[in-house]
Amino acid sequence: MSGHGAGTTLEDPQVNIKLKIAGLWTASMFLFIYVDYLGLFIPGVLEKMIEGEVAHTGIEVSQLFLLGVIILMMVSALMIPASLMLSARRNRWTNIIVGSLEIIVLLTGTIGETWIYYLFATAVEIALIATIVWLAWHWPEQELATQ
Repeated sequence: MSGHGAGTTLEDPQVNIKLKIAGLWTASMFLFIYVDYLGLFIPGVLEKMIEGEVAHTGIEVSQLFLLGVIILMMVSALMIPASLMLSARRNRWTNIIVGSLEIIVLLTGTIGETWIYYLFATAVEIALIATIVWLAWHWPEQELATQ
């Protein structure tokens, strides 16, 4: 028997806001990676990559382009440890600012997009990051100890 009978309830422990935010950045990062990976299955994408072009954009794949892409991808990855390690005040504002900028980047990436998987995943990513911004904006406060 599991011991969950009449007169008992499951414990619902409070999760630290830093863990919540780090978890949301992790989920966002995985979605970001999976969307790009699944994009390789779109007809013509791999052929254009082999030719040195970002499919259907006319953008040449260069060292500078790849540097920009990896910096963009690093944001979510670096926000995971930052959300766990920064002080509350720095953490709050970093998540509000970076999260807001990330939402703008995601929205920009949907311009002209017609693949429904991409639009759906981007909507979920935006919801995750909007939750980060909301949590950071509503960061819990504590009373200062008076002596």
